[in-house]
Amino acid sequence: MWSLQNLLFTLCIASSQVISAAGLIRVSGYEGREAKVSCPYEEGYESYEKYLCRNECGDDDVLITTTRGKTDRYSIDDDKNKRVFTATISDLSSTDAGKYWCGVTRTGKDIYTEVKLDVKPDRCCDHFAKVQGYEDSSVSINCSYKSEDRNNLKYICRGNQPSTCLQQAVVTSDIKQNGQFSINDDKISSKFTVTITSLTQKDSGMYLCGVHRNTGLDVFSGVELEVKEWCCMKSHTVSGIVGLPVTMECPYSPQHRTNIKFLCRGDHRNDCTVMVTSQHSSDQTDHRFTLQDDAASSSFLVNITELKAGDTGTYWCGSDPQWSVGNYTKIQLSVVFPQQTSTVEQPVSSQVTQTSSRPITDAALPFHPVVFIVPTVLLALTFTLVVLYKYRCCKEQGINENRTTKTAEADDGMSEDNDYENQEVIVSSKQGTSKQQSAWHRGDEDAGEDQQDSVYQNFTTDDIYCNEVYVKANKK
Repeated sequence: MWSLQNLLFTLCIASSQVISAAGLIRVSGYEGREAKVSCPYEEGYESYEKYLCRNECGDDDVLITTTRGKTDRYSIDDDKNKRVFTATISDLSSTDAGKYWCGVTRTGKDIYTEVKLDVKPDRCCDHFAKVQGYEDSSVSINCSYKSEDRNNLKYICRGNQPSTCLQQAVVTSDIKQNGQFSINDDKISSKFTVTITSLTQKDSGMYLCGVHRNTGLDVFSGVELEVKEWCCMKSHTVSGIVGLPVTMECPYSPQHRTNIKFLCRGDHRNDCTVMVTSQHSSDQTDHRFTLQDDAASSSFLVNITELKAGDTGTYWCGSDPQWSVGNYTKIQLSVVFPQQTSTVEQPVSSQVTQTSSRPITDAALPFHPVVFIVPTVLLALTFTLVVLYKYRCCKEQGINENRTTKTAEADDGMSEDNDYENQEVIVSSKQGTSKQQSAWHRGDEDAGEDQQDSVYQNFTTDDIYCNEVYVKANKK
């Protein structure tokens, strides 16, 4: 009987330790971080002991009390003015998730409030939206949220650590502007937009769009930003000649068909002078530039008439006023003078080579034909004279033969001197340039023996041959 009474008393005490106050406290935390469990209590219990226990709250389940102070991973603080004590659990792990109790010690039955702790990994998210930007330009990141969070604080932070995102936020909806970051909350569409200007390579990386909640963990969505270099844009070179026209082609994205097309000049795309646009502009100072849009081919042409040497430089043409690199083209224009476009190097090189070697003088070049023509003419003339000379010799020979025949018939006793005289007559007729021979032919016997010796010295083989018949005739 005694044992039965003791058993009933023990069960009564145990049951009194799990009596719970109204409501359920939900707490969430991230692995490696801490969780704060805030437990309110009623007026009149300010001086009572408070504690945090787990499971069934036996003696071994008590984790921390206000009378025992701080332990390894647990601490407690009692704000008696607000009548709220807060128990903190540090260095959370997945094994810390589960049911806890906030307790107030009193005589008889303690007061308990149930706590549900949820521990999550300190990372986000399963999916990251891809956003792309370019150096020196701007980019917009759109973050959606649920309608019940319309009035909650919005923010964005770098990295992938939700536990510290709010503390490290680069901009929040209550500040709206922070350096290159700005935020705009559109509560009607339940979307807030974060704009980042003057992008650099350092801005690349992961971002978390956060929505703060008063209870539980904040809500996040992930974005991965990639900032590309301008070197990856479309770029090409165009060359032209001074005084002639040149045409530059600029492709654009089909969705920019209705955008204003433009061409500007300058070394930097964010600081260049607009030369021409697809809209008529009274501010255009150089009317040599004209723009023609061809929507069918998703490109436009810029024509420059009467190129000048000063037109050489860097040009930028595009269709996006926000200067998105993928929507315009970099063109390097090179303008040269007309003589620079002709190929003159090879003839000059060839001419220099001839001048350096100079195998013959320049003055001698025109006389090459004369060197060959003059000897040829002289040779032909000499040959003609020889032929004429022989012809004349033979003709005179025939005449002399006839004369000899007639003389022989008239006077067979002609002396040997006459023979010689006739020979000299023949020779004189052949050598018409010799005065001595002419005098001998006239029968001037006073010329003497010296003139006869001179006549004999002028005989040639041809002379002898021509008079051979005549001599024979006389001998007969």
